[in-house]
Amino acid sequence: MILITSEDTKKGFMKVIDIIQRAKNPLVSYEIIPPKRGGTIQQIFELIEPLQKYSPPFIDVTSHAAEVQFEELANGVVKRTVKRKRPGTLGLCAAIKSKFGIETVPHLLCEGFTREETEDALIELNYLGIQNVLALRGDHHGFLKPLASNRSRNTYAADLVHQITAMNRGEYLEEMLDAAKTDFCIGVAGYPEKHFEAPNMQRDIQYLKLKVEAGADYIVTQMFFENRHFFAFVDACRTAGITVPIIPGLKVLTSKAHLKSLPKSFYLELPEPLVMEVEAASKEQIPEIGMRWTTRQAEELLSNGYNVHFYIMQQAKHIVPVVDALHKMA
Repeated sequence: MILITSEDTKKGFMKVIDIIQRAKNPLVSYEIIPPKRGGTIQQIFELIEPLQKYSPPFIDVTSHAAEVQFEELANGVVKRTVKRKRPGTLGLCAAIKSKFGIETVPHLLCEGFTREETEDALIELNYLGIQNVLALRGDHHGFLKPLASNRSRNTYAADLVHQITAMNRGEYLEEMLDAAKTDFCIGVAGYPEKHFEAPNMQRDIQYLKLKVEAGADYIVTQMFFENRHFFAFVDACRTAGITVPIIPGLKVLTSKAHLKSLPKSFYLELPEPLVMEVEAASKEQIPEIGMRWTTRQAEELLSNGYNVHFYIMQQAKHIVPVVDALHKMA
């Protein structure tokens, strides 16, 4: 197994697909989440600083639509508000790229945003020199923004990919003469254990193929804890004619609460040996168990020539030992 070296990232590549195709060694990338409203960008800088020594080829930054929140007031009245708890994705991407020289991949959502808002976001990203996006449908959060008569909405991720590729051809929502073409690299999501809304894996692969046919350049998978699911998923994709790069997504399990929250939130299977070991461990021992499990997963994937994408979200302390161990194994 060989991990990417710092020299491999100093080529001036900007688009993720170029980075993937030209890298001499497997890549290790990361995904983070913006601070909650009222947080500071310093929180993100402190998160990324310990990752710098591994020369990340790119970092994904998640996006979050408005959500409904309920608050009980002193008089017993329940107040309903709608707001985005984690705004700032585009600004964070620009700041990370400027400060660290690391390519960033902002997530764009269908859910909670109009096509007109998406076009504005893409124009801003283009001005900022950010050429990578991850196109997602997004999760339902109990609030569907009312759609004005002069606005439209992307229903599925494939629709969003179509909108982005149209802009890459110089086609905007409003017809304009001599409109500038954008040059976005588009990533999409894949589900090794099937998206929970798909009736079966075969149909889910067909939905994924629609996203690729619409113009997606690569696929990043949902997290999984059994590599056999990923290998079977890749085989199914290739059989279906999907040829773009597929990047496996991994996460470190760090608490007993994850035994319930991860399957519930992400519709995934936790292996019985991992569950048994975590259930028998103390609170202090669990992160070490999770890091050891993720290290084994990553080592096998990297040894088979796959890149790896780590979902670290708000802190790097559990992923740094994993990547350190992978470098020592190289």
